[in-house]
Amino acid sequence: MTALPLLPCIAIAGPTASGKTAAALALADLLAQRGQKAEIISVDSALVYRGMDIGTAKPSAQELAAVPHHLIDIIDPLQAYSAAEFVRDTQVLVAEIRARGAIPLLVGGTMLYFKALMDGLDDMPAANPGVRAMLDAQAAELGWPAMHAKLAEVDPVTAARLAPGDSQRIQRALEVWQVSGRPLSSFHTSKSQAGPAEQMGLAALFSLEPQDRAWLHQRIALRFELMLEQGFLDEVRALRARGDLHLDLPSMRCVGYRQAWEVLDALEAHPEKPLDMAGLRERGIAATRQLAKRQITWLRSMPQRRAIACDAPDAQQQLLAAAMSIIDAAQQPAD
Repeated sequence: MTALPLLPCIAIAGPTASGKTAAALALADLLAQRGQKAEIISVDSALVYRGMDIGTAKPSAQELAAVPHHLIDIIDPLQAYSAAEFVRDTQVLVAEIRARGAIPLLVGGTMLYFKALMDGLDDMPAANPGVRAMLDAQAAELGWPAMHAKLAEVDPVTAARLAPGDSQRIQRALEVWQVSGRPLSSFHTSKSQAGPAEQMGLAALFSLEPQDRAWLHQRIALRFELMLEQGFLDEVRALRARGDLHLDLPSMRCVGYRQAWEVLDALEAHPEKPLDMAGLRERGIAATRQLAKRQITWLRSMPQRRAIACDAPDAQQQLLAAAMSIIDAAQQPAD
């Protein structure tokens, strides 16, 4: 008796500006040429927000029309979207995509989401307003770098992957420690059962990683310049004009948005001074480079990944060949 093969699920991860979207679209096109459908599930905590298009490098209307995309433009910037929600939604989407006879492609750079898929997430403590208020008061007195140092004492694993100025994540990690007595990192290591990715039948996690960081840094700088040319600052102005958004929201802490918001704050406080575009470029590019560094650190902690040098001339061809080999093997009927 011949068993019906399970349509494989392929993941493409990598730091910002490493070519993930282009690789995923190329893979979907190659599959289409063979009469096979594919659908893309975004693994990106910034693309979930509506009205945040330029600064998130959201796929263009043409790209979105070429291949069905999911988990893009699903919530308002005023809302939050957790890793647990992402895992739940992705499990449902993978099943639905397979039911349509298509191959699910998980594509993005939010490593917490990938980690949650690979390892699962324990039930972490809910937000505690009292503890958060206490931590905010301490941070106001000591500064977030000092709070980061405190975190390093109780949870060095989490502290190592967070920048000293990443107030939102530092606060959450310290909050979890205060409430549970356990480091945040301990909630990501439980392997009592198969992780969601294994349950979904994830066939491969490809990781686009640069051999030469300078190559990636150049692409990051060019991308940020292009965003500014496309009207990124006007996009942030429109978000500010709503009146209900602020820098403490996860959406407005996205790389680039925070820096642009602060530049506009400075202009509002001192309208007699010119807009500091040079400062915005410098800070925006620096913050994006720091993000990429953290993403690469996360990726290197994932033994399941198949690394491909994204700065190699034939990087995309390497990924396509490896992915198609896995897809072909997975679809062979099993006796």
